[in-house]
Parts: sequence; C-alpha cells; structure tokens
Amino acid sequence: MNMLTEAIERGVPLVVLSPHLDDAVLSCGGLIAHACQHTRVTVVTLFTEGGPPPYTLSGRRHLHQVGAPDAETLYRQRRAEDRAALEPLGATCVHAGLTEAQFRRRPGLGRWSLLARLLPELVHVYPVYRVHVTSGRIASADAGTVRDVRDVVEQSTGLGPNLVLAPLGVGAHVDHVLVRTVAERSRVPIAYYSDFPYNQRHRPDDAFVRRNGLAEARWSRLIEAKADLIRAYRTQAPALFRGGVIPIVPEIFFFPDGPGHLQERGTK
Repeated sequence: MNMLTEAIERGVPLVVLSPHLDDAVLSCGGLIAHACQHTRVTVVTLFTEGGPPPYTLSGRRHLHQVGAPDAETLYRQRRAEDRAALEPLGATCVHAGLTEAQFRRRPGLGRWSLLARLLPELVHVYPVYRVHVTSGRIASADAGTVRDVRDVVEQSTGLGPNLVLAPLGVGAHVDHVLVRTVAERSRVPIAYYSDFPYNQRHRPDDAFVRRNGLAEARWSRLIEAKADLIRAYRTQAPALFRGGVIPIVPEIFFFPDGPGHLQERGTK
C-alpha cells in the first residue's frame, strides 16, 4: 500500500476518526502501530460516554453482558482501556465526550421525566439495538449529534495536511454511519477503513463506494501484534470474540480515485 507507506514514512500526521472506544484499534491497529514509529498519530474517538438511567432494555442487556453496574462506570473503564492501549504506542487519544447511540436521548426531555421512568424507549433516539442502532439510518432527532460530530471533525482535521481515516460503516451501526457521513461532507480528503470485525460478516455499502470512487487496498504489517492491542479492551473483546479467538486478517482501506490521488492532495 504505497500511499499509506509513503505518506506515513514521510511524516504526514495521521488522524483516525473512531466512533467508539475500540474501533480504531480493531480496524487500524496494525497501521497505527506502524505509523507511531514514523509520525504523529491522533485517534479521535467521538462517542465516549453513556447516558444516565433509566436505560432501555437494550441498554440494560448490554451493561449486563459486559458486567458493568451502570453506563458511567462502563465508559470510565472504556476510556482508560483506550488510553492504556494507544498511549504506549505514542498515539494521542482525544475523547470527544459525545453519548453513544444506545444511550442517546431525544433533545428537550428532562432527565427524570415521567416518560423516561415508565418506558425509557420512548425518550431514546435509538431505543432498540437490533432495530434502530444497527439500521444504518440517522434519525431526524439526532441532528444535534450530527452537528457536534461535524464540529469535532473540523477541529481535528483542520490544522494542516493530514492523512485522515474514517469508518466505512460496514455493519451499519448508526454511529459508524454518522461519522462516515460527516467525514464524506468535510472539506478534507478522506480515506476509509473497513470496520472489523463486522467486515467478516457484512459487505461494504457498494453505493457509497461507487459514489466516492473508492479503490480497495490491504495492510498486513503488525497484524499479529494487533491482537494484543485488541485484548487491552477488556470490557469489549470477550463479547466481540467468543472463545478469545481473534482472526488474523489484513486491514482493509478504501481510497478516493485510487491511492495516488489521496496522497497528492493530502500531502500538499
């Protein structure tokens, strides 16, 4: 993958837009480890908070699955895991402080409203995980979150020429699709990473790939070492990889108009 190798080894800073507190390492851990040896790497994670109780049934099930008493405790642990995985490599972690989809509430509703107490699903933007969170559809009630993500992306990518990576949204998690949408609309050249491990079961959005003229390339360096980085996310890895077996597969990236075009624009 000459574009990535040449840009990184030339010292072009790398900015990775990560929806959640593990997505960057899951999908780009090998590339990040390599890049940290040559240039400045910043991992900007957008959704780094849970919401307050009462939780939806999907939210309660998730907290039970990972053994967390509440969302505040879980996300404090997850932020610590992210720093423990990335900072020893030399990467900078930026936690934007936005609320993850499963816990986001509709704007204008009080924390302890009667509706929230009686049926939390009524006041959440994405109340049912398998129906709403993984639908790939950004709700109209989430317009404020779109603006917040846009502000973070502009601040993170507007400080000079960078190599910027965003999620391709494989698997259709709405947070991944939201970050991808904002990145696509930004004024900077963007490369996209294929979301692992979801790309082991789902295909990319072919319409998005065609619309942006994206070409696929693969990265195989340091893939074996990436498994240890993934295991550092102790609250997440067991649920993602049953039996603790992490597939050793190349990382997949997509570039606009082929790798050369992005390199030319991103390194001016």
